[in-house]
Amino acid sequence: MRDETSDEEHAAARFNKQHPIGTPVRAYPGFRPEVDPSARRLDTRTRSVASVRGHTAVVWVEGHGACIALTHIDVVDTTEAVS
Repeated sequence: MRDETSDEEHAAARFNKQHPIGTPVRAYPGFRPEVDPSARRLDTRTRSVASVRGHTAVVWVEGHGACIALTHIDVVDTTEAVS
């Protein structure tokens, strides 16, 4: 029997397993800085579990009114915080 779960569903499930709601993230609502050096950056936290919308794994974050693709989310390593 063939697995009908998409790569995006796997990506969302993996994200949810590793990162609960409230995880600090750096989100890029438009373009990533590798594509556009002037890309908007939003330092925030997740406010939902990741899910698939259409063909894209996404998550909702605090301070932004739309979901953001997981490819535009970087998890912030809180152990690197400067004291």
